Amino acid sequence: MNVNVLYQDKYLFICEKPVGIPSESPGLPDLVFSQTGRKAYPVHRLDQGTGGVCVLAFSSGACAKMQNLFQQGQVSKEYFAVISGKPDGTSGILEDYLFHDKRKNKSYVVKRIRSGVKKALCEWHLVCSTDHDHQTVSLIRIILHTGRTHQIRVQFGSRGLPLVGDRKYGSRIKADAPALWAGSVCFPHPFLQNSTVRAASSPPSVFPWTLFHGLT
Repeated sequence: MNVNVLYQDKYLFICEKPVGIPSESPGLPDLVFSQTGRKAYPVHRLDQGTGGVCVLAFSSGACAKMQNLFQQGQVSKEYFAVISGKPDGTSGILEDYLFHDKRKNKSYVVKRIRSGVKKALCEWHLVCSTDHDHQTVSLIRIILHTGRTHQIRVQFGSRGLPLVGDRKYGSRIKADAPALWAGSVCFPHPFLQNSTVRAASSPPSVFPWTLFHGLT
């Protein structure tokens, strides 16, 4: 399997991670090695069921510099999601405290800070809504300000707006995977001065993305 290359130089490799492939080895780095002949280090991770823009580095030093950019909030990250229902208004900000239960591999919204709890923040914009099987579903664009485990999934699921296909967080609509797609990243190049890296990807032509004409 060859991955779709979105950006590549001697330091970085940005590609479209397929749904169902882990971000870490055994998974995406092995596909990149087969395709390029070079060892690739995952800079961040997407859930196995999430596809889209994923950043890897060709050295441990480049990986560390990129991870610093992520930690410092210098990487702009946008996602697409299809949710069950329709949110109030056309845009908003979600801010929660999340706890991830590693044993259950599930995150929960909690009321107060304690050990293992992290703040989660994202901004959302409604693109459009439509009907599917007598239910309303909505396409939203999300600007992610923090990168917590299952963050988007639990933040919307806890508000009664689970991602289509995400049974873990309350969806009753069947799909092959939770309807979440990493749409774009933008960041200053960690080695090339005055250079900005941008990479973007559109969701695949499969349900439920095909409910929204012109998206895929």
